[in-house]
Amino acid sequence: MLKELHPVLPAADLQRARAFYHDKLDLDPDEMHDGMLMYHAAEGSAFEIYETSNAGTAKNTQMVWMTDDLDAEMARLRERGVVFEDYDIPGMKTENGVATMDDSKAAWFRDTEGNFLCISQAL
Repeated sequence: MLKELHPVLPAADLQRARAFYHDKLDLDPDEMHDGMLMYHAAEGSAFEIYETSNAGTAKNTQMVWMTDDLDAEMARLRERGVVFEDYDIPGMKTENGVATMDDSKAAWFRDTEGNFLCISQAL
């Protein structure tokens, strides 16, 4: 039976990525191995960052955090220098970095390695 699930993100520079997750998101790795960092961001969830030259090639959302207050979380991250993406594509337009759907709202940003990360709030 499948059990724990966690995303794996690429990084061209593991130390640069570690600094971003520490300085911007206030996250520190629980485990460090040669070329890999493991984070347990919340109970029952984890993600891994590994060093590779393939970093920054994905053009899709790679990881989503759920929050109860998107506006407050965005304000906190903006104070730390996180820049949110704006989109105007068929089916989605952001306002001040926020896309509002029928049952949720979300905002996207990139880490130093070009990974697309998202924060989402159920409505």
